[in-house]
Amino acid sequence: MASDPGAEPDAEDAAEAEEGVYEEVMPCDRMELSQRLAVEELITTEASYVHNIQLCVSDIRAHLQKKQLPDLDLEGLFSNTDDILHMSRRFLKGLEDTTAATHEHEQLFCISTLFQEFKEEMETTYKIYCASYEHALLLVESYRKDPRLQEEILDTLNATVPHTGASDLSFFLVMPVQRVTKYPLLLGKILENTPPDSSVYSALEAAVRAMAQVNANINEYKRRKEVATKYNKAEHLSLRDRFARLNTHSIAKKTTRLSRLFMHEAGIVAKTQDKEYDDLEEKFQCVVSTVATLKENVASYLGHLEAFLLPTPHQHELQISEGPAQQYRRFAEHLHCTVFPEFKQRLDKLVCQPLCSLSDMLVGPQQLVKKRLDKLLDYEEIQERKSEMGSVTYDEEAAMNTYLAINALLVAELPRFNQAALQLLGQILRSFSALQWDLAAEVLHQAEKELEQMPHGRMPLPSFWKMVEDTLQQSGAQLHAFQQTFETVTPSPVTQPLNPAEERKVLSLVSKHGPDKLYQVTSNISGSRDLDLTLQRGQIVALLQSVDTKGNTNRWLVDAGGPRGFVPAGKLQPYCPAQSQQPGMQMLTLESGTERRRHSYASPAAPRPQVPTFTPTYQVVAGFSFAARSPQEVTLQAGQPVVVLEPHDKKGNKEWSLVEVNGQRGYVPSSYLVTVPVQEPTGWSLPV
Repeated sequence: MASDPGAEPDAEDAAEAEEGVYEEVMPCDRMELSQRLAVEELITTEASYVHNIQLCVSDIRAHLQKKQLPDLDLEGLFSNTDDILHMSRRFLKGLEDTTAATHEHEQLFCISTLFQEFKEEMETTYKIYCASYEHALLLVESYRKDPRLQEEILDTLNATVPHTGASDLSFFLVMPVQRVTKYPLLLGKILENTPPDSSVYSALEAAVRAMAQVNANINEYKRRKEVATKYNKAEHLSLRDRFARLNTHSIAKKTTRLSRLFMHEAGIVAKTQDKEYDDLEEKFQCVVSTVATLKENVASYLGHLEAFLLPTPHQHELQISEGPAQQYRRFAEHLHCTVFPEFKQRLDKLVCQPLCSLSDMLVGPQQLVKKRLDKLLDYEEIQERKSEMGSVTYDEEAAMNTYLAINALLVAELPRFNQAALQLLGQILRSFSALQWDLAAEVLHQAEKELEQMPHGRMPLPSFWKMVEDTLQQSGAQLHAFQQTFETVTPSPVTQPLNPAEERKVLSLVSKHGPDKLYQVTSNISGSRDLDLTLQRGQIVALLQSVDTKGNTNRWLVDAGGPRGFVPAGKLQPYCPAQSQQPGMQMLTLESGTERRRHSYASPAAPRPQVPTFTPTYQVVAGFSFAARSPQEVTLQAGQPVVVLEPHDKKGNKEWSLVEVNGQRGYVPSSYLVTVPVQEPTGWSLPV
């Protein structure tokens, strides 16, 4: 059989063409294979990651919680792993759903879209965890140094996840940090094995950029948090420690800031305007002021509640078997022993503790706001220098970046912080209102139960008030009759003149202010505030001003014959000396005073020179009971009128006074005697 000479060249050409096609197809197959493997790696590693986070939350943390170790900070260790687990489960479900796509290109497009949809949630969730990751590592390191805690942690790991071979919690804590940084790498690997002319190439490229941006934003947030952590701690330094921190650099820096602030206030240089931040800071300062005011009001409320509970009528036995008095005693006992203690306990739990926690939460942001102002002044100064010189030093550049980081962090975080603080504040106020409502309802319920048992409990209100008025009128008439009887049978008091020192003080007040300005103290006054006076009953003072510095007309400024200060207006009454003594008010001289002192203790029958004097009506009574211990002393009963013969003993000691009581003379302690005024020369009334 003859062969065709042209057949051989055609066979050779066909072989060469087939070899070229094979070489073109093989790289394409390898890219598709690598792409498929990269997608499988993304899904399988995500499933493994979710499984490990599930172990971390459900097994390890739950096992440690059951141990109830007081020194173990589980919240600091695991941060927001619950949020990460919840988000990762949904993300894994979306990845697994992409495997149902009929074409690989459709699956890749779904994966790209899924990453775009979870971009913001991933950033929000992972940045919280990554910002607290360093703190978690510090906790792990501190637990390694505690043998007891380390043994408990190892026992938990061996009991829950023995197959992992983990010897430390850091094995699981690092997983979220590693996972979020691996997303751009996995997507990049898929993108590398996708032809540029593919329809899904741009979508994958956008997903890679999105995940890279997420990681960049997390790193920036972490840097800002580190700056904030450095400056938001409130330092309680003594004056010595503050002086120890002063050096040439710090003094120069503070001086520059102060001069810059003065130039702002004077309008020499313009302030850096940031309307967004200014609005946020104004709201924040309003929250701070509101919390401080509410805290003061709640503390004052608790103080008033304590004062209200001081009287304890239920602790006193009444010689009454039954009746309204016993009913009130039972009602008061129930309030003091049951109602108010429960109310106070709930108030502390639902109002006081959350309010104190909210107040503590405000300290860090307050420090950061103050530090932002300092860094802003530095920033403006450096910016001005940079515009003049064209460049700045490395430290100055770092200072500018610090301001920008603090400002960006506050702008990002203050809205959420203000919102959370207002929500908590509203919850506290609602709790306080609910507690007040419950207290009123409980008290009213108990009161109604007791009223039903009282004889007048079902009486109509007009009839009840008529009965009250009649009872009060009857009681008033009985009291008036008793008063008249008491004044009739009570002997007239012994009128005691002023001693020379008191006379001189009263005359000095008259000469300075006039007799119409004199007032008498009706009861003892104990000064409790600055500029308040402490006075005894019966003292004479001169009115200087019938209002205090705040416009309060119930607090008067008086002259007590030396010291000046404020006293309650309700404890003063106009001073009116006896009419027979008033014409001689201005006639008393030093000689007449000396003469009267020379004869002030003579016997009643001895003649006395008739010298017109200004003698207010006083009497001396025993303030306390005194039992005589020797023949030279005399026994006193509290409230008994006495006549002072000598305001000292024979040696001139003013701690003892010679007095006459019921015809008996003897010495008594001077501190047991009280000088009280007599408002009517012929009458006597009970001391107020």
